[in-house]
Amino acid sequence: MICAIIQARMSSSRLPGKVLLEVNGRPLLSYMLERVSAAKSIHKVILATSIDQADDAVAAFCENEDILCYRGSLDDVLDRYYQAALMVGCETVVRLTGDCPLIDPEVIDTVVQRHCSGGYDYTANTSPPEGITFPEGMDVEVFSFQALKRAWNEAKKPSDREHVTFYIVNNPRLFSVFRYDREEDFSRYRLTVDYPEDFGVVKDILTKIYSKNPKFSMKDIIAFLDAHQDIRRKNADILSFQGWQSAFEKDKQAGYVIEK
Repeated sequence: MICAIIQARMSSSRLPGKVLLEVNGRPLLSYMLERVSAAKSIHKVILATSIDQADDAVAAFCENEDILCYRGSLDDVLDRYYQAALMVGCETVVRLTGDCPLIDPEVIDTVVQRHCSGGYDYTANTSPPEGITFPEGMDVEVFSFQALKRAWNEAKKPSDREHVTFYIVNNPRLFSVFRYDREEDFSRYRLTVDYPEDFGVVKDILTKIYSKNPKFSMKDIIAFLDAHQDIRRKNADILSFQGWQSAFEKDKQAGYVIEK
């Protein structure tokens, strides 16, 4: 069974409550779930949130929308993923994050196909981030339950527990790891929701495109932003893939040496 597990929480430091921010009366999570469910490779979708009181709103959203929800640790997201996957018997896990409401179902399917055909333990399109060709916001990670289980058993550093797949990616001698890249580099576009400026861009995209074409693709988004440079510039100065730094600080505080 191939399961998409979407992690989502309300306590984002940069944009609190971002996963339930509304566009045209619908939370961003609603748009994302619609798009993830359109991926042909996905057999089951699970939303993994925390037991923190702030995430009661996420759990209530899932109940109202009849979405399978697992609630676990706020900080140990690796454990949250492991327990969610174990709960439904996932053989292959597709890791997605709730700040990617524009995720393209075709991108999900392509990464899953490459993972399965290559027989890898782990496949992704935006990790590690150096030299990637996809925009942040199209992040897809696929890994076997056995790789997840080993990471869950062995990972100790705070960054490895918080970011789920760090232990796998940083141990290529233990796991077979593959990154899928495009021929054309789209990494200069930013399609995630991490700051208010990001939400402004995503809101414009959903407002302008969704009513005309609910099944819009990543290439449709790129074409729209190329034609509307004023919208693209709203978050153009924000550096992508910087969300890991706080976890590395926690590693230092825990006494771990950070390798350069």
